Amino acid sequence: MIDLKTVFADGEAPNSGDSLASGRALARDCSVGDSAFLSEYGVASEIDYKQKARAEGRFTHHAQIGWRDPAKTGDAWAAIHAATEKSGGAVDRYGICLDWSMGYPKASRGAMGRGTGLILEGPEDFKALTCRAPVAPHFGDFTIGLPAALENTQCALVAGATAIGNLGQYFTFRMPGWPEDRETTAATVSALALCAAQPVPILIHSNLDDGFAAQFTDLACAFGAVLLERYIVEDLIGGVIGHCYGHTFSDPLSRFAFQRALAEGRDDIPGTMVYGNTTAYREAVPEAENYGALAAYLSVDIAAQRAMASGHAITPIPVTEADRIPDVDEVIEAQLFALSLQRRRGAPMPLLETTAADAMKEELIAGGHRFFEAVMEGLAASGLNTRDPEALLLALRRIGAKRLEELFGPGEEDDALPRGRRPLVEAPPVAELRALAQETITCLSDEDRQLLRDSDLAVVVGSTDVHEFGKLLSEQTLSELGIVSMDAGIHAEPDDLADMVAANRLSAIVLGTYNGVALDYADALVGAMAKAGVSVPIFIGGKLNQIAEGSNTSLPRPVAAELAARGLTPCARMEDMLAGLAAVVRERTSS
Repeated sequence: MIDLKTVFADGEAPNSGDSLASGRALARDCSVGDSAFLSEYGVASEIDYKQKARAEGRFTHHAQIGWRDPAKTGDAWAAIHAATEKSGGAVDRYGICLDWSMGYPKASRGAMGRGTGLILEGPEDFKALTCRAPVAPHFGDFTIGLPAALENTQCALVAGATAIGNLGQYFTFRMPGWPEDRETTAATVSALALCAAQPVPILIHSNLDDGFAAQFTDLACAFGAVLLERYIVEDLIGGVIGHCYGHTFSDPLSRFAFQRALAEGRDDIPGTMVYGNTTAYREAVPEAENYGALAAYLSVDIAAQRAMASGHAITPIPVTEADRIPDVDEVIEAQLFALSLQRRRGAPMPLLETTAADAMKEELIAGGHRFFEAVMEGLAASGLNTRDPEALLLALRRIGAKRLEELFGPGEEDDALPRGRRPLVEAPPVAELRALAQETITCLSDEDRQLLRDSDLAVVVGSTDVHEFGKLLSEQTLSELGIVSMDAGIHAEPDDLADMVAANRLSAIVLGTYNGVALDYADALVGAMAKAGVSVPIFIGGKLNQIAEGSNTSLPRPVAAELAARGLTPCARMEDMLAGLAAVVRERTSS
């Protein structure tokens, strides 16, 4: 069912021998350095710290920080710790929001664009952060899994980091202007080997919502992806992996059950963190509404840890993230909110009924194993050496989540469903996207709704970065209206978009953008369209912002007006995009 000549059309499947050897050799000279966290608590690694916390009946807290200005980030490292400690709590670990440009090798970084995150130039910058307060450094996004995997991992280790990721991004993230996935795969394998060869356990982090899991319609396949990553990191390379989930887990039952599935049989290996359900936050609504969402997912996560401690750190995300990058005081407020909620919940175990969650857990585990085994058998039957981590990683990345689920999903076949299979446990985003799309359509006037249904519009939908929820919602909404959409993927290259418009005579481009590159991307796209000699309406939504060059605030500014001046249509809501498409139809009809 899988043709390796197609998967590896550019040559033979890779061999991981050199990559593994180079990573292991580096471990002789590159090892875990000291940090304020390791010194303060007298532990060798974050795994040791979390095991002690679990033994004491205590669970940990996680905060995301990382503004473009390293000085601001360093000050926040100290300030957040001090504020939570003063209130009788603690932030145990920081997820460092590196800028997406950090995914490029340092030698290539200067020629690429920049987003809104933290940019560190070398090991000394990494170490300057980790010495500021006794909080475990978690270098997750844009480290392992990208072209700069090996050099960034070395810097993180020297700075005392013992939790490094994000392997999930390897499967879905594509660096703009960097098509070489063989080089990225080799760097990732070397980085994993370097971590596995350390004298202390390094927890390889993988955020499932950044990887394949967010693209599956069956949550059992998401658990199968966990098993695939465990096999690669632990069985083939000899490392240790912990998984994160939560961004798209809006359903309380499956959120609770998935945590229990991850914890099953992993008493010695903790998870990294359970992330906030950020897709539940809404833009341009009173903060009180988003505080309801914050309380909802935190309550589930607190109860889950009390019922079965998995080591996942609780992660309260500031409600302002719905509109912009939160500032330091807002991160502190979210942490204090979580601490207060945790205290008020007390010990809810006598009130907690886990029968339904346990039944779902068992179904996730059984279905996940069937998916894992089917994938491994299918790849082996195709002739792939499934004992080679580099070949296996690259094959999985190139085949992609959608095709893997179609071929090997554990659900019964059903041609009426998106992947041709009936999910054992429907993934939370599927129902959420369907409901949001239908809600959006009802906001249209009857006239516009019928106008779009009767049209012959065909559009291309893409995203400028790894955040795919807005793109998926656009596709679902257009599908509900019967509008044909072509998939430009995430990290859609401007030249590719222009070529798709030219080759398919498309009516419009629909884009989502989130990582603070809206203006730079718009300039590149306008240039590519002019070069290709095509002109169609471009609708762009998401986070329409960018940090101004020379800014001393490290926070992005809105750029909707500048986007409009360049001929794009900024869309604050999905309804704005649909209204724009209706205007396109009217203009065609009248001309």
